Amino acid sequence: MTADPFREGRLPEAFFAPGNSSFTDFLAAHAEHLLPGRNLPAGAVMPELPHSTTIVAATFDGGVVMGGDRRATMGNYIAHREMEKVYPADDYSAVGISGTVGPAIEMVRLFQVELEHYEKIEGTLMSLEGKANRLATMLRGNLPLAMQGLAVVPLYAGYDLDRNVGRIFSYDVSGARYEEHGYHSTGSGSLFAKGSLKKRWRPGLTADETVGVVLESLQDAADDDSATGGSDVGRRIYPVLVVVTAQGYRRLSQDETEAAFQAVVARNAEGGSAR
Repeated sequence: MTADPFREGRLPEAFFAPGNSSFTDFLAAHAEHLLPGRNLPAGAVMPELPHSTTIVAATFDGGVVMGGDRRATMGNYIAHREMEKVYPADDYSAVGISGTVGPAIEMVRLFQVELEHYEKIEGTLMSLEGKANRLATMLRGNLPLAMQGLAVVPLYAGYDLDRNVGRIFSYDVSGARYEEHGYHSTGSGSLFAKGSLKKRWRPGLTADETVGVVLESLQDAADDDSATGGSDVGRRIYPVLVVVTAQGYRRLSQDETEAAFQAVVARNAEGGSAR
């Protein structure tokens, strides 16, 4: 009978074997069944599953703002009204998810561990470009599931400590990575959100102005896309908004987001287009 090293109070030999600083590679070598992206049985028919929708990001002088609506849909039903779609990847970056909720959240959690593992092993932060590439690799690992209907399409943004600027990266389901300049959106309402961003975003905005632009683009997307949830004043459900600067990742409080929403409403009312 093989001795159980955990029961004996020691780690298995795998933890001491030479390797690189990738936690994903470590899992692939020693516990592949724990990785996302496992194939479904051939001919499997997927049931209707919750999907997350619109994510928006925009840069400003000194960082980047990311926002996501709170609605998850399941066909023509609202599966959840308060879903979290924007997460900290590490201290200086954020990742937003659109697509099938389960695999997307699993991928985000693995990505967070991947970056933390690298920092502990190497004793330094991975570059923002390196982080974006690691996420692309994870997406490629999920391609078999994407081809069976469980697609995940993230949006990644952060503060580049080497260049001292905010940067945005988008992806497709195959894992291809693209750098976006100024602003970008993904998800079912992205077409409408991007149209709004195109008119309102400009270089030289402050962080607060960029928050307003991102929030308004999500409102515009909710106006035309039934899968995107707008701000629900009655329930006090507002989009998740985060700001990433040289000082790190910061999520706006509910009161800050509500104040930003009221400012957008007031500005639109003055222009004769109140929602």
